[in-house]
Amino acid sequence: MAKKKQSASVLKSKKQPVSRSARAELQFPVGRIDRFLREGKYAQRLSSTTPVFLAGVLEYLVSNILDLAGKEARSNGKARIGPEHVKKVIERKKQLRLFFHNNIQSLDVEMPKPKK
Repeated sequence: MAKKKQSASVLKSKKQPVSRSARAELQFPVGRIDRFLREGKYAQRLSSTTPVFLAGVLEYLVSNILDLAGKEARSNGKARIGPEHVKKVIERKKQLRLFFHNNIQSLDVEMPKPKK
């Protein structure tokens, strides 16, 4: 018995949609950043690469801050990063201090005292 050839369209399976974050190999949500930029009316027109670039920049900043905060936490003998470690990193690094100079007060929260 001869096998019948199936048409090419039947053999091709439908591709799953791939997010823009996955295409750019980013963890930050490109679609959400795009939506915020469009809803915020920051510009009349936006390039399709604008949210991808902004997501990359934000991911880079957060990665560096968390890396330094992790080193700060380890130097203090802690296993977890806390707000105090992030605050110390931002206060110590000149570039981060200049970048966050208006928003550093938001990190002035009362730290819970350890229970005895």
